Amino acid sequence: MRFAIGIDYDGSNYRGWQTQQEGVPSVQLTLETALSRIANHPIQVHAAGRTDAGVHASGMVAHFDTTAIRGHKNWLLGTNTLLPFDIALRWLHPVSDDFHARFKAVARRYRYVIFNSAQRSSLLAGKVTWHYHPLNLERMKKAAQYLVGVHDFHSFRAVGCQARNPVRHVHFLKLYQSGSLIVLDIQADGFLHHMVRNIAGVLMAIGEGKAEPEWVQDILAAKDRTQGGVTASGSGLYFADALYPPEFNLPKEAIGPLWLPLPS
Repeated sequence: MRFAIGIDYDGSNYRGWQTQQEGVPSVQLTLETALSRIANHPIQVHAAGRTDAGVHASGMVAHFDTTAIRGHKNWLLGTNTLLPFDIALRWLHPVSDDFHARFKAVARRYRYVIFNSAQRSSLLAGKVTWHYHPLNLERMKKAAQYLVGVHDFHSFRAVGCQARNPVRHVHFLKLYQSGSLIVLDIQADGFLHHMVRNIAGVLMAIGEGKAEPEWVQDILAAKDRTQGGVTASGSGLYFADALYPPEFNLPKEAIGPLWLPLPS
């Protein structure tokens, strides 16, 4: 039987989602270990996307196969009992064998949270990116619109990105502000390695007044990562959602992180 699952996690204590060499903590391995104990056989989990070290998820979707017969509460509550405090199974839903968390996703959504304040916050440490220079939200919004649509995002991907095609379709790129928090909300048909963090770095530079909003157009045209500015910290980045065809009928929750005072 195949199950789709929804997960949220604080990535601060992990070297990313994907299982790596022995002794390196990952979200995937931690989750598989807990699920395997409930199933009483080895479980492999496939996720909608991969997050880097220190990056979080408020709406990661994954799937796994099992021969074990367990009740819904046994899977959900039992797994959460075995998971550490910084990883939580939010929901579990039976799906057909043709569902695949990665390959059936038609879009993915991220949120990047900036704490724009002259002083840092200990309570938000690791959960946001602290930027102490004042940011002009309107300048950032103007710049963001140049990124919406179909573009070659070569200048916005990591040097080591292994994707063959750098063209992506950004469905929307919105910016919200609530007090000292600024949130970059972006959805696309797919993302390149470090794409959101590089976009955030460029938008913060523009918001600070280091460049004009039209700089984004120059970066896109250059197709050169060295022209793309500084990669922003991973601590403010959240994998917020993965979208699938309606026939899979997956549960939907409010777009997180849950503590944000913003619309979903």
